[in-house]
Amino acid sequence: MFQQGFYTPKHLMLDDQPYFITGAIDEKRPLLAAEVCKARLIELFHECFAEHGWLLGDWVVLDNHYHLLCQSGKGERLPRLMRCLHANSARTIRAETGCELPVWWNYWDYCPRGEADYRVRQNYLFNNPFKHGYVTDLRDYPYSTFHRTLEAEGRETLARRFRAHPGYRTLSLPEDDF
Repeated sequence: MFQQGFYTPKHLMLDDQPYFITGAIDEKRPLLAAEVCKARLIELFHECFAEHGWLLGDWVVLDNHYHLLCQSGKGERLPRLMRCLHANSARTIRAETGCELPVWWNYWDYCPRGEADYRVRQNYLFNNPFKHGYVTDLRDYPYSTFHRTLEAEGRETLARRFRAHPGYRTLSLPEDDF
């Protein structure tokens, strides 16, 4: 029987695989609303992933959760990587907001099954600020790799991807039910 407050998703521990990871703030509090909190979390994405031998790809940070795409190194390092990320970011968040513990509720991981599945999740990640009402134009949201990808690959390439993989519009992630 499911007991509220004790939900722990099963985590995949696969080597050299693409991952889609979502992290959520406890009780959906907007603890990442301050620019300093978002900026520190983004710094920690880079630091913790490098430290644990995983490759960071695309990411988006919103006020109460984040999504990222990455490539695993050693799958068994996932729990340590996430502890690094959440423990270190919690210190900044607590200092900035004065919130009570816990800061983070949980994280979920998923390994995309092929190119199409990966692109649907990439589109979902990029579209998240629009989905949650932060912006009406994705170019206006600074806490995402959308800008980097737009600059590197161009508008036409991204537009083609969004058209080719429209499943992001109906993708339902229970952990992203904010």
